[in-house]
Amino acid sequence: MSDKTALVTGATRGIGRAITEALLESGYRVIAVGRDEAKLAELAELADLSGQDDRILPASLDLHDTDAVAQFVSDLPPEWACIDVLVNNAGHDVGGRQAFHEGTAQEWDDIIEINVKGLMRMTRAVIPAMVARGQGHVINMGSVSGLSTYAGGTAYNASKYAVRAFTDALRKDYATTKIRVTEILPGLVKTDFAESRLYGEPDNAAAFYDGFLSHLEPTDIANAVLYALEQPAHVNISQVVIEPTQIGRKES
Repeated sequence: MSDKTALVTGATRGIGRAITEALLESGYRVIAVGRDEAKLAELAELADLSGQDDRILPASLDLHDTDAVAQFVSDLPPEWACIDVLVNNAGHDVGGRQAFHEGTAQEWDDIIEINVKGLMRMTRAVIPAMVARGQGHVINMGSVSGLSTYAGGTAYNASKYAVRAFTDALRKDYATTKIRVTEILPGLVKTDFAESRLYGEPDNAAAFYDGFLSHLEPTDIANAVLYALEQPAHVNISQVVIEPTQIGRKES
């Protein structure tokens, strides 16, 4: 895969970081997109230490900005401009896990802005070149929250249902081409996502995960991404639903 280039959004933390590292280990060149410049620098340093500094392009980008996303893709250096794989992983749920009236309109808007509109912006910027080449692979990070709802997840559920619908329709748009479209739908994954969701309270986040029987690790999701990518060109993995073997909360 040394001639293949992947672009990963939300690449600096949790699932995105695991995907970035797995792709590098598999021989991909990776454009690692995120907003945390310190974490981007850390990724670059780790790649340098492992002799992979020429195979990673860390990039700070705000997915809220339609023009900036389009400009970013069009301005990529020539050696990075051919994006074979797009992994739309960036996600947001700050303010989640509370009743709808307890959150603010801005919090709910931010969730839709990143999880849905940001994903669509990046896809729109990348996919025309895939269409022109007649091949490519778009992988969208959905969630089991896009399959069934839960109390306290109104905006997040809505966003992940939208991702599922968008991904399914996108696949149909390009069904007669060699462009593959995959949705990964993880269950509970232990990352720092819960901490950001709960307003940066690490103790609350730890208690949240401790309340469940089991959880997935970011590497489990990265392995699913690799599985979808490694299939023969005539095989499209449409959806992968991944859940812990033990599901449910511990008895109090």
